Amino acid sequence: MSESQVLDVAIIGAGFAGIGAAIRLRQKGIGNFAIFERGERPGGTWRDNTYPGAACDIPSRLYSYSFAPNPDWSQTYSGSAEILGYIDSMVEEFGIGPRIRYGHTVTGVEYDEAGGLWTVAFTGRRRKVRARTVVLASGPLANASLPAIPGIETFEGHKIHSARWDHDYDFAGKRVAVVGTGASAVQIIPELVRQAGSVKVFQRTPGWVLPRVNRRTNTLTKRVYRQLPIAESLAREAWFWGHESVALGVVWNTPLTRVVESVSLLHLRSQVRDPWLRRQLTPDFRAGCKRLLMSSDYYPALQRDNCTLVTWPIASISPHGIRTAEGIEHRFDCIVFATGFDVSKAGTPIPVTGREGRVLADEWRGGAYAFKSVTVAGYPNLFLTFGPNSGPGHNSALVYMEAQIDYLTDAIGLILDRGLRSLEVRRERQDRYNVRLQKRLTATTWNSGCHSWYLTDEGFNATMYPGFGTQYTRQLAAVDLDDFVVTPGIRTPGEQRPVPAGTG
Repeated sequence: MSESQVLDVAIIGAGFAGIGAAIRLRQKGIGNFAIFERGERPGGTWRDNTYPGAACDIPSRLYSYSFAPNPDWSQTYSGSAEILGYIDSMVEEFGIGPRIRYGHTVTGVEYDEAGGLWTVAFTGRRRKVRARTVVLASGPLANASLPAIPGIETFEGHKIHSARWDHDYDFAGKRVAVVGTGASAVQIIPELVRQAGSVKVFQRTPGWVLPRVNRRTNTLTKRVYRQLPIAESLAREAWFWGHESVALGVVWNTPLTRVVESVSLLHLRSQVRDPWLRRQLTPDFRAGCKRLLMSSDYYPALQRDNCTLVTWPIASISPHGIRTAEGIEHRFDCIVFATGFDVSKAGTPIPVTGREGRVLADEWRGGAYAFKSVTVAGYPNLFLTFGPNSGPGHNSALVYMEAQIDYLTDAIGLILDRGLRSLEVRRERQDRYNVRLQKRLTATTWNSGCHSWYLTDEGFNATMYPGFGTQYTRQLAAVDLDDFVVTPGIRTPGEQRPVPAGTG
């Protein structure tokens, strides 16, 4: 790529969103783009999360793109290695590999209003890149986060974060602590109990746990899906509508919420015989308020002889272990933190500077917002994937992400084909959209008074979408130019767009 070349599209991140956007751009005939990835291979969160037991809690048929079906999923819920393999297969099948620039850690993107171009800057001596449009596909689960526990830096044993797993560490015979009981923890704990000498699980809040029935996919089913793609498409649709119906029980507090809770409590009662342990594992909030957990081996693991559940709050971490609020010091060789990520509910994962020097992190300080999760007023030709208020509590994130990708690639196509200088959402449209959205959120389970990572410390919900997946995808079905300030003038419509050498 020469210094003078201007990309039509710069994509930040080579995870599911970045790869999906690249595929759809190619399918729409847009070839002058590059993906900038800080790692040395694609995959995003599935490249980073390789802890024992890592898997998706959405069925694989649904946790994949409709435009890139995979007839060879080995089981209902695939593990991280198989999901990463699926991402690799998309890169190869659609010829995306030559477009990815690995080892490019983005330090900021800045809009040049005079030139109508974005400048992307990187760490080190890497040359800055200019682009007509930018797709910010870095993802909400990109940056691992250790909890702010006093004394965490003093621990003299081994520390591991679930998203930065140390595969060289030998757990055999070790005293291990697990901090956290969320979606990652319920997958890690059963594996650690099988390996370690002893495991203590530090629980702040119990979650609603549903059974996870994971079946192997037989050879005949795979053959049918390969020979009759419509069969796999119908299977995906069935899974979609099954999960879509769950919204009635978890997005809003309805009689079906009690059904979800009853299934979870029955699962707990069937697997945990001790009444006191059952009480410790019973949530005191409505199902859906926090993320539902899927596991059939978490409860049995907690009852193994070498596993103990600790429900006293953590007061601090000492050089030799963890001190809890009642004054006991628990000593460990290793502490595993299954405590999540720095989710951009306020601020941005990388600095973004728009028109007139405005900084997106400053504007989002009170809570992130966007128009339909994809565009923000003041930041022309910038598009987000999995942006504010696009999280589903009941269905596959990839359904939502696919709708965003189709919307933003259509918008980029309009910019390039019509020779537009910029496409910027009207602030009044954005504000009206968010006022309605936040009003709808007040009626959801997430805003019912419980505390979760969905909310900022002030209680602002910048994460979840208050409705069905069908409602979300319908609003992104077409780009309405009336929603945007359209500025013509960079290129004559129909002018040939250059495709850089070596990009396909």
